Amino acid sequence: MSHASPIPLRVLFLVTSMPVGGAETLLMNLVRRMDRKRFAPEIVCLKEPGPLGEQLACEMRIHSHLLTSKYDLRVLPKLWRIMRIPRADAVITVGAGDKMFWGRLAARLAGVPVIASALHSTGWPDGIGQLNRMLTRFTDAFIGVASAHGRHLVEIEGFPESKVHVIYNGIDADRFAPRDANRIRESLGIAPVAPVVGILAALRPEKNHELFLAGAQRILAELPTAQFVVVGDGPKRAELEELAASLQIADAVHFLGTRNDVPDVLAACDLVSLTSHNEAAPVSILEALGVGCPVLSSHVGSVSETVIEGETGRLFPAGDLDAYATAAIELLRDKPLRTRLGAAGRRLVVERWSLDAMVGGYEQLIEGIYQSKGRMSESQASCSDATPALSVGFAKPRQVEGTGG
Repeated sequence: MSHASPIPLRVLFLVTSMPVGGAETLLMNLVRRMDRKRFAPEIVCLKEPGPLGEQLACEMRIHSHLLTSKYDLRVLPKLWRIMRIPRADAVITVGAGDKMFWGRLAARLAGVPVIASALHSTGWPDGIGQLNRMLTRFTDAFIGVASAHGRHLVEIEGFPESKVHVIYNGIDADRFAPRDANRIRESLGIAPVAPVVGILAALRPEKNHELFLAGAQRILAELPTAQFVVVGDGPKRAELEELAASLQIADAVHFLGTRNDVPDVLAACDLVSLTSHNEAAPVSILEALGVGCPVLSSHVGSVSETVIEGETGRLFPAGDLDAYATAAIELLRDKPLRTRLGAAGRRLVVERWSLDAMVGGYEQLIEGIYQSKGRMSESQASCSDATPALSVGFAKPRQVEGTGG
């Protein structure tokens, strides 16, 4: 289904910045894949564009440097002008916090037909907050990334069921596919037969890399040739490197920082770990499963919908070092099991969690709300008391058609 107008809908995605991270990479892939005959996406960064924003600048319009401090009220007229000249057809805020508040408030004042918020976590550091809740009635849709996440948005965050939609995260299954790992292992100085455990996550407190490193020490006691790769960067890098040294495992831990060859690095791993305190539906899990690598993750958020216990990986209680280390050692000692888990994960990525399915979900949702708004405007053209926001009318957190799962 597509909208009647021959002019593509101008869709603004509003974020704080575009560093190299899971949610930002998802957004970059989403806007690149949207049908340009129907949609004209733009990125609005409250602060600096970041590395991914700079990459996108040659493909679409990027707005940036709009907010200088948390209470910089000048951001509101700046956003209003961006949304009004020319008028945006849809504004999608990505994540909670300032961007969710200022983006929706400016969109409301600018008369944007479609106002939505895409959320990617289940708590700190992205709590919703009272100010953001005040704008619920002016928001057409809240987008969760998994079924359990959709329930969280209703039951914990208190958003109306009729406005909560589920669009599963998706990855490019052609890019994240099984491949030979010998070259990347050789470049890292890792023997072809050495057990390798990886982690792909920004180096921030909530990702709990401390547990990953403590687990590495336990694993090395049982499997002395094991190696560990840490992909990602962030404010805790120096501290984590010092921790690895203090645990006397620095020689076995490779801090790789931000990489452009993530599929190759993941394919070089025998096991990928996620040790976070909280998550919603991390894209790193899908990327690992896409290359055929099983995942060992803390049981948080909606992780169990992708890391299916005994089918695509293993789960352990968040923060439980003993459970993590024990499960990791068992998996590293059982190659047939890892092969089976990885193959099942790859199959489910292709079937359920593709990039095309995610993009189709967003396109369908935006067009559906836009068309409903148009019909409402026509039917209420002679009325003076038209309501300012429209409930799309889904009875429960709804999985948008074509998004898999």
